Amino acid sequence: MLGKFHEISVRTDDIAASVAFWERLGFTQCGTADTWQHPYGVLTDGKLFLGLHQFKFPSPALTYVHPGVAQHVHVIEKHGVEIAWKRVSDDAFNEIGFLDPSGQAVRVQEAPTHFSSETDAIGGTSLCGDFAEFSLPSGDFEPMRAFWEPLGFVAMGESDTPYPRMSMTSDHIDLAVHRPRTFEGPLLVFAAADMGERIERLRSLGIDLSGDLPRGLDPRHSALIESPEGTALLLVNALD
Repeated sequence: MLGKFHEISVRTDDIAASVAFWERLGFTQCGTADTWQHPYGVLTDGKLFLGLHQFKFPSPALTYVHPGVAQHVHVIEKHGVEIAWKRVSDDAFNEIGFLDPSGQAVRVQEAPTHFSSETDAIGGTSLCGDFAEFSLPSGDFEPMRAFWEPLGFVAMGESDTPYPRMSMTSDHIDLAVHRPRTFEGPLLVFAAADMGERIERLRSLGIDLSGDLPRGLDPRHSALIESPEGTALLLVNALD
């Protein structure tokens, strides 16, 4: 329905600081096209692609690629999705955007803006562990399920561990929904069995760890990190 997942697009006011931060965590830059006039860089751990844009837009945004998006918009609208913005013309880089019930922005653009082929051979993980899911805050899980399932996601049962959440799987990226009292904003969630050791490694590198962990998480095996542009990373040792 949405096409191929491309990146999580994030606004940054200082792209150099953001790039340096993600590289310290073990992420690698990959090649980008000259589509955007604003400063743009992409960092990846081989699974997650994070697009850093020094430009104002609804951020973070889940960005997909679908050829012929100017015509495909009608298919998306037939599923009850209200288009929030549309930039389509013969002389523009076509894209559309909409919001889910939690206010999460989703972009669908006509072509890739970075080259994933350069990183296909990357193995292992970043210092954060394996990227598990992008989690969205919502006080009511059911509207999120009803919105995302027609777009190609499969909602799983709700779980209380390691915190109340509902996961939603797809072929390209897994989403989740958590309660706003757990964390008020979106979360990049990483998991690893040796997370305790990874946290100590991050401390030794001078990475600042927040003391404001979601309730119930063990700080010996969990950590919360905020990037310079405000992206929140939650590190846990396991997800159900």
